[in-house]
This record gives sequence, structure tokens and C-alpha cells, in this order.
Amino acid sequence: MSNQISNSELATEISKRAAKAARSIATLSTEDKNAALQRMADAIRAQQEKILLANAEDLREGEAKGLDAAMMDRLALDADRIEDMAKAIEEIIALPDPVGESYLLEERPNGMRIDKMRIPLGVICMIYEARPNVTADAGALCFKSGNAVILRCGREAIGTSKVIAEAMHSAIEASGLPKDVVTVVPTPDRDLMAELLKQSDYIDLVIPRGGEGLIHYVSDNSKIPVIQHYKGVCHLYVDKDADLDKALALLLNGKTQRTGVCNALEGLLVHSEVADKFLPMAATALAEKNVKIHACSGSLEYFEDAEHIADDAFGEEYLALEIAVRKVNDYDHAVEHLHQFSSGHTDVICTENEQTARKFIADIDSAVTMWNTSSRFSDGGQLGLGAEIGISTSKLHAYGPMGLQSLTTEKFVVTGNGQVRS
Repeated sequence: MSNQISNSELATEISKRAAKAARSIATLSTEDKNAALQRMADAIRAQQEKILLANAEDLREGEAKGLDAAMMDRLALDADRIEDMAKAIEEIIALPDPVGESYLLEERPNGMRIDKMRIPLGVICMIYEARPNVTADAGALCFKSGNAVILRCGREAIGTSKVIAEAMHSAIEASGLPKDVVTVVPTPDRDLMAELLKQSDYIDLVIPRGGEGLIHYVSDNSKIPVIQHYKGVCHLYVDKDADLDKALALLLNGKTQRTGVCNALEGLLVHSEVADKFLPMAATALAEKNVKIHACSGSLEYFEDAEHIADDAFGEEYLALEIAVRKVNDYDHAVEHLHQFSSGHTDVICTENEQTARKFIADIDSAVTMWNTSSRFSDGGQLGLGAEIGISTSKLHAYGPMGLQSLTTEKFVVTGNGQVRS
């Protein structure tokens, strides 16, 4: 008989150990958590060479497997990105600790005091693909918010993630804590992931972060609540009252500053009253950046070598130097388009008309709705949250960039003096 442990047994063992470890940090003081986090940041810096060697091997394998440019960009680390990981942990140290925050809800006529207190969620299972930095970001965020985390990385980045986790484990154990507060699943085997999704006795929340197929698989198969981090089909709407120079800057930054990220622009909507002025400007600027254009019938004439896109074919997440362009009849047409094709991640209006902007903010339900600013700011760090665990496109229980507070919940605390109910 083989002594090899089954995926079911391994998933249960990993989850049990994480649940036990979670209890050890749920009430840890802010000072102790911050000291451990600083050790993590220092350990990642100290292990830079080892991390880069592991990442180089992951990149070689990724290239051999034909990973696309967006995936390779997410996978790649260099000295600057490793330093950014360490700095992101230090930014988390500087953030207020939400655990233990409480506020008075009500004092009842019978003298009972009703408070609400913020507490950790418990054990979070993070499932992600070619993003080794998520190992550090998610590990640190969950740690600061008093949660244990199980990190299931895709096979593209498993080698890098294991080495990052080793650095974090050395810091955690040096702090007198069990290393199981941050666990990297040892194999990307999908059957093991399926077994983890059944561990509702030990895991409190699952957060998948990656491609559409991964999100659907996790949502369809999990017995544990799931917060979806769905695709980022982000739009810029150039209103008839837009400052066109400002709009062009938002377009170029949102589309070309970094293409393989979820807050990059994938759609451009232009009001018909400014199309004759703005679309030639956009065509010239995007051509200089070698952006491929998918243009509707009404905007096709403004671009050279554009590919026609049917009215029902919008909504693609390109993650590349590509964008879909549509000339809309008016504001209502733009809103109708967004309701049909936006993924609910981030949508931007460029306009100098405050009334129109306020209406857009009310009409558009996206997790991040912006007025006259780049979609690239739809990011936890840029919005003051420090490192984020991702951007939720589910409305329960968190929506938009998820920082520390989103990794906690609230419980009622009732204080009395012997009151009994009659």
C-alpha cells in the first residue's frame, strides 16, 4: 500500500494547520505584527538574489510554454520590483491596524451598551496565476489584518513564490509564530485546488485572481464564499464638454503606461459632438504608440489600419496595445454601452461639466468610478490603502481595491450589568 498522501488529505492538513495558526495571530498586538512584517520586508531584500534565480527559471519555462506578453510581464521580477515588494510591506506597517477597532452603536433603554468591533475573517485562500508579487502582498496584508492565508499560485510562478514564502517564513518563525500563517500550496495541481475549495470547516474566504477561466472555475466549484476579482474591461468616456488635451493624456496613460494590468483602458467612448476633433488626435497619438484599434462603424474613418468591430463585440480585455473605440451619440448612449460591456472594474469620464460628472458617478456602478483622472490610479496603493489583495468586482462583502479593512468583518459586543430578558 502506498504511503503517499492524497490530495484530499493534503488539502485538509494544509487548511487545519492554517486555521490553528490563525488563532495565534488573531489577537496579536499591532506592535508585534509590525515588527514581524518588518522582518519579512528585510528577509525579502536579503533573499533578492535567490528570488531572482527562481524567477529566471520560471521565466524560461514560461517562454518555452509560449506564455503571452501580458502574462510574462506579470511574472517577471527584477531588483526594482523586489524592492517594491519590500516597500509595499513597509507601507502596510505604516497603515492603521483595523483589528480591534470598535464604535458605539447604541445604548439601550435597559442600560445595555451595543458596540461593533472589527475582527479578522480567519483563513483566506488566495488563488492566483503568474503574479509572484501577490505572494508577498497577500501574505503581508492577511498577516496585518490578523488572518492566516493559504496561497495557491499557478504553475507559471510557483518556483518564485516558494522562495518568497521561504523568506517570509524565516521572518515569521523569528517572531515566534507558526509559519503556517502564510502557506504556499506546494503544487499547482488542479485536483489539489479543487480539494481546497471544499475545506469550508477551516477556510473562511476564497479570493481568485487571474484569468476568466480561473475565476469561473473557482466560483463554480467552491463550497466556501468567493470574492471575485474579475477581468478589468475599463473605459474612458470623452464627454462633449471634455478638455480634449486632458482626455488625450488620460487615454495615453490609461492604455499605454502599462498594458498587462487590470486597470489599463480597454475601451474608448467619444461623444459625437467632439469626435471630429478628438478622434484624429487620438488616432495620431495611439499610432505613435503602436496601439491596434478596433473601431466601430462611426469611428473607423478616423484611423488607418483599424479593424472594424461589430456593435455586439465590445467587452474584450486585451491586456495589450489594443483598444476598442466607439463613437456614441450622446451621454445616454455611453451609459448604455457601459452597462452592457463594462466588467464593473473601473470606468472614467472626462468632462468639465460637473453636473454631467456627478450624473455619471451616480449612473455607473463600477467598483471605481473616476472623473478626470487616469484609470491607472485604480489601485490600492494609489488610493491610500497600501498594498492591495486585489480589486473585487463582487459587491459582497468588499467592492473595489481590497486593503486591510476589507480583510476583516465586524462582530457585536454587548455589555450589560446583569440584564435579563422578560
